[in-house]
Amino acid sequence: MSLMIALKRARPLGVLTAAAALLSACAVSPIAGPGGLYARPIGNAPVTANPTPYSTALYCLADYARRNNLPSPRMAVGRISDYTGTISSDGGRQITGGASLMATSALAKAGARIVERFDTSVSELELRYANNRLIGDEGTNPESPGEIEFRRIMAGQVPGSDFYIVGGITEVNANIRSAGFDVAGGEVQDHGGSGIVTGRIYVMNIALDLRLVQTQTLEVVDVISYQKQVVGREVSAGLFDFLNGNVFDLSAGTGGMEPVQLAVRALVERATLEMMANLYGAPGPQVCLDAANDPLGSVGPTGGYYPAYANTDTNNGETRAEPGRWHDRRDRDVRRGRY
Repeated sequence: MSLMIALKRARPLGVLTAAAALLSACAVSPIAGPGGLYARPIGNAPVTANPTPYSTALYCLADYARRNNLPSPRMAVGRISDYTGTISSDGGRQITGGASLMATSALAKAGARIVERFDTSVSELELRYANNRLIGDEGTNPESPGEIEFRRIMAGQVPGSDFYIVGGITEVNANIRSAGFDVAGGEVQDHGGSGIVTGRIYVMNIALDLRLVQTQTLEVVDVISYQKQVVGREVSAGLFDFLNGNVFDLSAGTGGMEPVQLAVRALVERATLEMMANLYGAPGPQVCLDAANDPLGSVGPTGGYYPAYANTDTNNGETRAEPGRWHDRRDRDVRRGRY
């Protein structure tokens, strides 16, 4: 009799174990499928633009400069490093090391003329090859079309920068303020249920210091220091109860934290916006109120570009931020043209 009771009690556990094994077998196989994969990756979110609350103002500033024929000085970006030395719980950097790349994107959104100074390794290597006559280009001699000639190095062929941006992330204050609550309750009976509700909120901040340097004189002509607070929150609830001799333990929760690296991008874009507004002579955000603003042209949510052909009215410059473009499940043109 006791054996039968034990089997009845063990049956639900066996069913759950079998179901879990079946689900895991459907997800992962030790034998590669026809496509050469052991498992198909989950997730199908499309690529989207990555704006901040200051990106629209950067596009507006570019349009203001174009409408008023305000030439942009040649801008370069140097090292914008993480000087905080903070380490995350998984052992990596807590703050991104890509702030220089974010500044380059912000300058492009503002319509600035940018010269590369952050990573010139390829250009320097090709310059050495060209100096040794190891790089060839198709010649321009009409009598021998297609003939390969060595690349010539011309004096003054590389334009110089007028200003460059450098600086770094200088503060990470991990716990400016935190708060929370725990509420629990239950029945006094031996088999009574109980429940608990918890909530947490957490605030930290990040600070950035940038400076704008005149390239020829090394004079610091602008300095900006900003900070931004980042918030995280969590709410959870749980229930524990006995019903007809069965134990139920249920819990659910939700939580999230404002992206730290996106906060760094927002800091960089706000600082770049203020510096470029000064260089353009823009009085302030009121320049965006002009109803006669022209289309953004070659500046958009993903940055700036040089059109390869004179087709700005039909090329993909205005569609780069659309999440469905070029996606094999969202763009019917791609699906129809699939081989």
